[in-house]
Amino acid sequence: MKTISLLGSTGSIGRQTLDVVKAHPDQLKVYALCTGKNVRALEDQVRLYKPMLAVMMDEGAARELKGRLSDMPVKVEQGMDGLLAAVSAPEVDTVLNALSGRIGLEPTLRALEGKKNVALANKETLVAGGELVMAAAARSGARLLPVDSEHSAVFQCLEDNPGSVEKIILTASGGPFRVWSREQLAQVRPEDALRHPNWAMGAKITIDSATLMNKGLEVIEAHYLFGVEYDSIEVVVHPQSIIHSMVQYKDGSVLAQLGRPDMRLPIQYALSYPERWENSLERLNLLGQSLTFLEPDLEAFPALALAYQAGKRRGTLPAVMNAANEVAVHAFLEGKCSFPGIYEAVSAVCAEHQVLDAPDLETILEADAWARKRTGDILEHH
Repeated sequence: MKTISLLGSTGSIGRQTLDVVKAHPDQLKVYALCTGKNVRALEDQVRLYKPMLAVMMDEGAARELKGRLSDMPVKVEQGMDGLLAAVSAPEVDTVLNALSGRIGLEPTLRALEGKKNVALANKETLVAGGELVMAAAARSGARLLPVDSEHSAVFQCLEDNPGSVEKIILTASGGPFRVWSREQLAQVRPEDALRHPNWAMGAKITIDSATLMNKGLEVIEAHYLFGVEYDSIEVVVHPQSIIHSMVQYKDGSVLAQLGRPDMRLPIQYALSYPERWENSLERLNLLGQSLTFLEPDLEAFPALALAYQAGKRRGTLPAVMNAANEVAVHAFLEGKCSFPGIYEAVSAVCAEHQVLDAPDLETILEADAWARKRTGDILEHH
C-alpha cells in the first residue's frame, strides 16, 4: 500500500490520478488533497477519498471548505504552509505533484528532502530549479518519477546502462496549428488554441502545446531527469500521439513506448513503479494506424528554440522564461495578448534579464518575481 499526497487534485492530472486511485484501492491510499480555490470540487473529493488533510491555496476558500467539512474528520490548511505540511507528513511515502506553474518547486524540494518519492507532473519545477531538485534527490536517495507522457515513455525505454544512450527523441503532437502560417497564427483566439486535437488537458498546458513552449519546457525537463545534453535531445512532430517518445542508442537501435493518448497510463506507472498493475483502460489498436513524423517549424513556433537557448544558458534564465510564459499565457486567455504576443513578451523579458549563475532557491524566486512583473509591464504597454 502506497500513501500519497496529491497536489493539484482538482485539475486534469489530479482528477485522472484519483481515477487511478479508485481503480487500485488495495494499492493506493490518499493522505492529502490540495488545490487552489475550487471549494466544491475539493469537498466532493474529500468526501469520496477521505484524506487526513485538505489544503486550499486561497485563504477564503480554505475557510469555506472548513465549514463545509465540519462533519468530517479532516484537517484543513491553506497556502504554501499547507502544501509543505502535505508533502512532509510521516505517513506519506509518495507525492504526486500536479500543480500548474512554478508554485510546484518548493513542495517538490521539501518532499525530496524528506525522502519522499515524487511523481512529477509539474514540469515547471525542473525548468525553474532543475539543479536544486536533482541535487536534493541525489542527497536523499528519493526517486523522481516522471508523469508527463513523454518523459514516462523515455523512462520506460531506458536501459540500465545510461552511457549507451545516443539521443532522446521527444514527440510532439504539433497542437491545433501545426500547419498554420505565421499570418494565420496572428488571428488565433483562445477558444481556438484550447481545442487540442488529441489530449484533454488544463488550459495553461494546452496553450503551451499550441505554441510549442510545452515541448521546450519538456526538453529542459528531459535534460535534468535523464542527464542528457541538449544537443542530444531531439523534438519531432508526431500528429497521431501514439509514440510518446523514443530513445536512440549508440548501436543505432531505437526503443519507443506506444499507447493511447490517456494520461492515466503514465500516472499509474509513476505510482506503481517498479511494478506494472493491471487496469481496464482501453488498449491501443494499431490496425489501420499510420505513424508520421515531421520537423517542427521553428519560424512559426519560435518558443521551442527559445527554450533550448534558455536551457543551455542555465542559471536563472529558464526560471525567468517560465515565469514570463505563465504571465503571457494568462494574458492571452483573458484576451489581453495576441497568440504571437505570448512569445514576443517572453522573448523580450529573457533578453532583458541579467542571468545569475548557480542560483539558490531565494535567487530563483526573486528572478521569477521580477520576470512576472516585467512581463506584466510589457503587456500592459504593448
